Amino acid sequence: MSSFCYEAVDAGGLKMEGTLDVMDQGEALRRIRQMGLFPVKVAEQRQPRLKRERDATRASGRRGISFTVPLLARRRPRPRVLAVFTRQLATLVEAGLPVLRGLRTLQEQEDSPALRTVIAELGHSIESGMSLSEAMGKFPRVFNPLYLNMVRAGELGGALEITLRRLAEFMEKWQKIKGKVKAAMFYPCAVMLVAISIVTVLMVFVVPRFKQVFDGLLNGASMPKFTLLVLSVSETVKAHFVLTLAGLITAGIVFMTALRTKQGRRLFDGLKLRMPVLGPVFRKVAIARFSRTFGTLLNSGVPVLQALAVVRETAGNSVVASVIQRIHDSVKEGESITAPLRASHVFPPMVGGMVDVGEQTGALPDMLLKVADTYDDEVDNAVSSMTSLLEPILIIFLAIVVGSIVIAMFLPLISIMDGGIVTIGEGEP
Repeated sequence: MSSFCYEAVDAGGLKMEGTLDVMDQGEALRRIRQMGLFPVKVAEQRQPRLKRERDATRASGRRGISFTVPLLARRRPRPRVLAVFTRQLATLVEAGLPVLRGLRTLQEQEDSPALRTVIAELGHSIESGMSLSEAMGKFPRVFNPLYLNMVRAGELGGALEITLRRLAEFMEKWQKIKGKVKAAMFYPCAVMLVAISIVTVLMVFVVPRFKQVFDGLLNGASMPKFTLLVLSVSETVKAHFVLTLAGLITAGIVFMTALRTKQGRRLFDGLKLRMPVLGPVFRKVAIARFSRTFGTLLNSGVPVLQALAVVRETAGNSVVASVIQRIHDSVKEGESITAPLRASHVFPPMVGGMVDVGEQTGALPDMLLKVADTYDDEVDNAVSSMTSLLEPILIIFLAIVVGSIVIAMFLPLISIMDGGIVTIGEGEP
């Protein structure tokens, strides 16, 4: 027996939370539906490790099964692999194969051990009488609320193959956008890493050797102030290299810990949307993700309030999630989606206008998907513009940093050469 915490909404959109003591997550989902609720999030409460192992040992003794399979199934397959699995399952179901037979076929050809184990467990659950969505609900790390709600809506509407195809298209497009953003961010991150490495090597190994040379050539004369500044920084870094490295690691840990807090995540997400060069890209990605997720859920037959609850959970940005929460509250009170959308200052007026037209004409899902397609193209253009702008900026930044160190090292040499020329001129008759 395990304890599961759940978040659900009723038919009126009221959010409810609670805890259930059941055998597995599938039974928890059935209990929630029996109460007339729509589950949004169901997660098992963490137990002490010793208790988990004791319960697992007892259960294995009662059932006579090994727990290596569920442990392997907890590993999360890559999103690209899951998208391919969804596309293949949709194709098999469209071809007329039963879901169980399609899962067995995919299990035989799957290369990912984690996903192959999950598919095997899905097959066992369906054989025991569960639906596909209930079986998938046992693996929250693999199938997120968006996935589960779309599959559940497809089962209820008798259009599972269409829903799976839409879900596969959604995942493929999202992976495409995500890949473009990652590729665009790779270049500036690589340049910054190279710059930090070069500056570290210069400060720790090269600059101190110049100091020894200058001390022998200047004979006690003072060096230029800029050179003294660079030498002092070099001495500080070299003398406290371990402390500097520990400080950087500590700062990274503090930053990651702050991101785990609600306030820290909100500040960081807000900063991401307001950044000068990267901000427009993050904003367009957030708008495209909201529009495509919301439109796909509505197109699959998920009720508006339940769809908004799922979109909020999968927004990927706490600022956008708070806007979605305000939209959810507005719709629950009988108002429109457009008003809080326009008042958010996150979504541009064009999105609010298209959503307004979609609400008035009854074609909101199609309008949201059009918005998503538009912003997919906007993301492509923004990524290209960002890359074109960042390349010269980073090159100039690297040239300034390294060039400043080089100039600082040559200033004393210029002073020595100028002093030698003056001495020779004064010695001539």
